[in-house]
Amino acid sequence: MLHRTNPNSARRRQATVAMGFVTGMLAGLARHNRNAAPLLAATGIDIADTASRIPIERYAALYNRINRELDDEAFGLFTQPMRPGSFEFLCRGCLSAPTLAEALQRASRFLHIVLPDLVVSVRRAHGRAELVIAEAHKLAEQPDDPGRVFAFEWLLRLLHGLACWLAGRGLALDSVIFPYRRPPHAADYALIFTEDSRFAPTVPGGTGTLLASFNANLLELPVRRDEAALTAFLEGAPGKLTTLYRRDREMVSRVRDLLRAALPATPSLDAIATHLHLSPRTVHRRLEDEGSSFRAIKDALRRDMALARLTKSKDSIAQIAADLGYADPSAFYRAFVDWTGMAPLHYRRQLTQEN
Repeated sequence: MLHRTNPNSARRRQATVAMGFVTGMLAGLARHNRNAAPLLAATGIDIADTASRIPIERYAALYNRINRELDDEAFGLFTQPMRPGSFEFLCRGCLSAPTLAEALQRASRFLHIVLPDLVVSVRRAHGRAELVIAEAHKLAEQPDDPGRVFAFEWLLRLLHGLACWLAGRGLALDSVIFPYRRPPHAADYALIFTEDSRFAPTVPGGTGTLLASFNANLLELPVRRDEAALTAFLEGAPGKLTTLYRRDREMVSRVRDLLRAALPATPSLDAIATHLHLSPRTVHRRLEDEGSSFRAIKDALRRDMALARLTKSKDSIAQIAADLGYADPSAFYRAFVDWTGMAPLHYRRQLTQEN
C-alpha cells in the first residue's frame, strides 16, 4: 500500500542544505582571521543553530560574498588564492570542447595552474569512468578538518555542476568515495552527489583521493553550450552552481519516499506513477532530468537500508531480506555482493571486528 507524502516536506528538502556545508565554507575566513559575522548577517544565516537548514539561495549568496571578501574563489582554503575570474576562464576554456571528455581534460589542466593543491584527472576502464581529485599534499593536519572536507565537496560540486551545464542535462554519479570519515551532514550527500556515497578515512599525516564513478558513455556527450548561454550562466556564478542540477528535486524525493513507505511491498513504476497522477513516461523523464532512474532509486534505497540494518540491528539476514521486499534470501545475497563485494554475514562480522 502506498502512503501519501507531504508535498511541503519535499519542497523543504529541495530548497535547503545542511549547516555543515556552511561551516565548512567559513573555514577559510577563520584561517585568515576574517570575521564571518557581517557576511552571515548580510545573507540572513545564523550558524548558532547547528541543526537548522539553510535556504539554497542564501547559501549561494554567502558563497559569492566569501569569494569577494577573500578575493579568492577557493574560499582561502589553499596555499595560493584562486583569483576571481578563474571560474569564468575555466568555463570559457571548456566551451569549445567537442565532448565532455575533452572539456574535463581542459578543466584538469586549467586547475593545475590555478589550484595546484588538488590534482584533477579522469580515467576510464571497462565501461566505467572515474573523476579523480587527489591532494598534492595534505590540506590540513586533521583529515576531518571542516575546511578539508569542504574543499573536496566544493571541487566535486564545481566540476560535476559544470559538466552537467556543459552537457545540458543532469549527469548521474554512480558512486563517490570521499577521503574522510562520514561527516554529520552526510545525509545530504545522497541528494547532492549520489546515494552511494562512501567514506574512506585518510591516515593522519597522509594525503587522500576522492573517486567519483560514472558511466563512461557520458564522456562522449557533446558540449551543447555557446557564448550566449555562458553569459547568462555566469550571472550569479560560481555560487549559482549550488542551485543547478541538484539531486534533491521533488521527483527523486517523492519516489524514494513512496518506495520506502511501501516496504516490504515493491511497487512498480506504473504503480508509483498512478499514485502521483502522472504517466510512467513522465515520471521516467523527470527522474532522468534529475540524474536518476526508478531502478537506481529502488536499488539505492534497499542498499542503504540493508547496510543500516546490518550495522545497527541484530536482525537475521533472512528477516532483513524479507523486510526489504526480497521473496528469496538468495536474491538479497546476490544484490548485497554486487553492492559491497562481500556477503551480508561477512560484512556484519567485519563491522563487529572493527568495533
